Amino acid sequence: MVPVLRRAWTGFLAYLVKFGVVGLIGLVIDVALFNALRLGAFGDGWISTAIGAKTVSTSVAIICNWIGNRYWTFRRHRRRNYVREFAEYLVVSIGGMLISLACLWISHHLLGFTSLLADNISTNVVGLALGTAFRFVLYRYWVFGHHRSDGLSNIARVEEAQRSLFEEPEPVDVGTTAPATDARPQHGDASTDAAAPPIPRER
Repeated sequence: MVPVLRRAWTGFLAYLVKFGVVGLIGLVIDVALFNALRLGAFGDGWISTAIGAKTVSTSVAIICNWIGNRYWTFRRHRRRNYVREFAEYLVVSIGGMLISLACLWISHHLLGFTSLLADNISTNVVGLALGTAFRFVLYRYWVFGHHRSDGLSNIARVEEAQRSLFEEPEPVDVGTTAPATDARPQHGDASTDAAAPPIPRER
């Protein structure tokens, strides 16, 4: 039972806990900035609307989360090509943001719940839960997947396999080996001479 739990922890649960911590920090940034923009802290206009505020706050949170996930959550699987990694991370994050925006749009514009509380419930509770599940699965098994050719863990496995394949075998110390003994009886051996029957003389 213990080995199963250990494998579950190292293979999934540890990532989930770290991802949750990074996501919680990103949530604080997202929610705080969203409400500040909605209340007009940075001026009026599109940036203070529900959709505009959520777009800006989520974009800032995405960058913060990428840094946390790259250098902490999935640091063993981070990629050498960080530009491509960030591009794929951004695609997944935008997908999660669209899920959150869809929940907000349905609540705010379709159902007519226009209060600040309703906006927060639709986007920061329902949208957050759905978007988080979507992002974690794709981060873990696509962006930072262990199979990625430029991932640090995959490169380390390849280098280890190459060392094992091409390393020279350890030399054998000939001086420490015992000399081979010849099992054949030698001429003049006392034991064999004594055991041999005498040859009769001719008269």
